[in-house]
Amino acid sequence: MITLENLEKWLNAPAETEFLEFKEAKQQYDTTKLLRYCVALANEGGGYLVLGVTDKPPRRVVGSQAFPSVTSLNDIKARIVEKLRFRVDATELLHPDGRVLVFEVPTRPVGQPLSFDGAYLMRAGEDLVPMTPDVLKRIFAEDQQDWFCQGARSDASPEDVIALLDTQTYFELLKIPYPTNRDAVLERLSKQQLIKQTAQGWTITNLAAILLAKKLDAFSPALARKAPRVIIYEGINKLQTRDEKTDNRGYAVGFDRLVDLVHSLAPQNRFIEEVVREEVKMFPKQALRELIANALIHQDFLATGTSVMLEMLLALFLHLVDVNFHEVYLLNNQKYF
Repeated sequence: MITLENLEKWLNAPAETEFLEFKEAKQQYDTTKLLRYCVALANEGGGYLVLGVTDKPPRRVVGSQAFPSVTSLNDIKARIVEKLRFRVDATELLHPDGRVLVFEVPTRPVGQPLSFDGAYLMRAGEDLVPMTPDVLKRIFAEDQQDWFCQGARSDASPEDVIALLDTQTYFELLKIPYPTNRDAVLERLSKQQLIKQTAQGWTITNLAAILLAKKLDAFSPALARKAPRVIIYEGINKLQTRDEKTDNRGYAVGFDRLVDLVHSLAPQNRFIEEVVREEVKMFPKQALRELIANALIHQDFLATGTSVMLEMLLALFLHLVDVNFHEVYLLNNQKYF
């Protein structure tokens, strides 16, 4: 819901952003211009057309009498739906310096630019101009985006982004200091195309979620199913499950813990080396890291209802014959990376 608090924040913005357009419209506002701006804003990811505010800083409220009554406001909203085939919400704000009218324009469909009277419009400074061929080409290619670029969560607030993603571990993995403010964190994630800003908030991509999620099941059932499962079977087949664990964190932030979990559950051998008994895991930790990483990376992310499963048949391992335990010990101590 748009409030006077939102308006004050917009008034103090250093410049008109891709999501904001200000018009004085003291007495009225041309319906055709309104329709054209709705199309242009929708093509640019959605935004707000604000009437009753000066368009050059320092901005101030001057008040607008455009579409003055509830009836006229409902009429123009109906006209927008009729002409443009999408809905635009309108909010009337009673500021101390005058009436302000805010049209909230949604983003266009993925891969589909919008047109008005045959022209695909976008903004260029104070003007509306036809979209350039490179912009149109980029839009038409959107529905061919790979899975990682698609949104896992839309309309997220800055607080949602920080709550859903383990940004602390992200910066630790990169070995760079954690920013001193939230905006710098969001800026870094945005530059890496892990999140994208829209008029309605932040979109968290599938890539960000699958790598950095604090909890994968906080996004969607489809992403929750991508959480790796570790299953330990008691016998030489899969009839009796001894233990089963699911790592619900993103792959990057939870990888070391997942490797430690699998390594701790793996069977171990005992042997005596110079009268000292040694216990050595059957699988070298370095080899497990490579195995798990390959399983996570090379899965089909478009496949639904499936997850990476790491399975162990304990009895089969414990009854292996002709095992040279000394060779097992050497294997555990060789370098893999």
